[in-house]
Amino acid sequence: MSVPRLVIAAPSSGCGKTTVATGLMAAFAARGLAVSPHKVGPDYIDPGYHALATGRAGRNLDAYLCGPELVAPLFGHGARGCDLAVVEGVMGLYDGAAGQGELASTAQVAKLLRAPVVLVVDASSQSRSVAALVHGFASWDTGVRIGGVILNKVGSARHEALLREALEEAGVPVLGALRRASQVETPSRHLGLVPVAERGAAAVSAVAAMAAQVSAGCDLDELMALARSAGALPGAAWSPAEALSPTTRDRSPRGDYGDAAGARPMVAVAGGPAFTFSYAEHAELLEAAGAEVVAFDPLRDERLPEGTRGLVVGGGFPEVYASELGANEPLRGEIAALALSGAPVAAECAGLLYLCRELDGVPMCGVLDAAARMGERLTLGYRDAVAVGDSVLAAAGTRMRGHEFHRTVIEPGAGEAPAWGVVAPRRRVEGFVQRGVHASYLHTHWASEPEVARRFTERCRTS
Repeated sequence: MSVPRLVIAAPSSGCGKTTVATGLMAAFAARGLAVSPHKVGPDYIDPGYHALATGRAGRNLDAYLCGPELVAPLFGHGARGCDLAVVEGVMGLYDGAAGQGELASTAQVAKLLRAPVVLVVDASSQSRSVAALVHGFASWDTGVRIGGVILNKVGSARHEALLREALEEAGVPVLGALRRASQVETPSRHLGLVPVAERGAAAVSAVAAMAAQVSAGCDLDELMALARSAGALPGAAWSPAEALSPTTRDRSPRGDYGDAAGARPMVAVAGGPAFTFSYAEHAELLEAAGAEVVAFDPLRDERLPEGTRGLVVGGGFPEVYASELGANEPLRGEIAALALSGAPVAAECAGLLYLCRELDGVPMCGVLDAAARMGERLTLGYRDAVAVGDSVLAAAGTRMRGHEFHRTVIEPGAGEAPAWGVVAPRRRVEGFVQRGVHASYLHTHWASEPEVARRFTERCRTS
């Protein structure tokens, strides 16, 4: 695999990584390049802006959820056929999973990809000290190659000159300097940036402003030269078909299984503004396993796609759209009937809330005898989990890693048959397994356990 590539990192959160990374993606795409967008970590929101900037699916590279060994193959899968790949980091350059050293950090991903790092520095409250900051980051781990700096929130031409002079002494090239610009700011709320799907034209304008700012303030030619300095990566790109079990791969790629009961089953996947969180590899694995994947919007559609045999409802913000979701009574009834029939239903986080009896007092689908409400505390972090019993997603004892990110509370937090036994960071059970339903707060990445997609598709075919 040989794709020019850059990792956009920063000393800490809030320095402007998303602005710079998204702006670079859009600026290079405007030059006619095929740009592959990536995000370190489990974040679903930033990849939405990346997709808007490039016209390609934003993909996550998470060494905790998928294991370090899958980072380069998944990168190769997403970047196949592209002229350039831009990888936005997470938090500070060396920040990773709590208590796990460099695991899941931007630095680890940069090393796994053998990619040069561009450090985005918030220069708003410093001048010569920027050299000490950059020198420290560049020398901390000699396995990380910092190829240059982009200065963000520069106050004036004089301020920029002082910063450049200091960094010249440090021997780190300045590849760009950006002034403050309100047009590139993106609104936030309780779980971070407002997703692209909710902002419409405003998101398009914001991405265009990012591209204009980056094009004007950065040396795109030097950045491209730096990206081309990344050597070839060993090994093959990840493939959904190759990732599945031999039993699944031996099936006809057309899904020709004979009679109607064994035909290519339709899996409906919730989308739209209320359900924006999904890893692209999930749909790809379902299709490789023989499913027909069809999207629908619970805010707009009053019926499931005709012929639906299984349902996937991922993450998002149903709490923001509770009244609209509750008002769509015909669809809520269809989903409840589908679940009652025993059809496979996989729900993560927002999907879990949607299947509850109510959310903040508003009626939801009523599949689960549980009530959801907004809480006061943010629940955030990686989790190690094991399947408590058999379900449509996993056999009992299957171990997976997940990520929790929510400010809601479910009562009760687990059903009589829980979905997962969380073994770290603290032991507990959570989620629900009943009939064909698997509902949980944990976001998981199916590339780490492709059997999930095969198992779910088989259940759709036979249920």
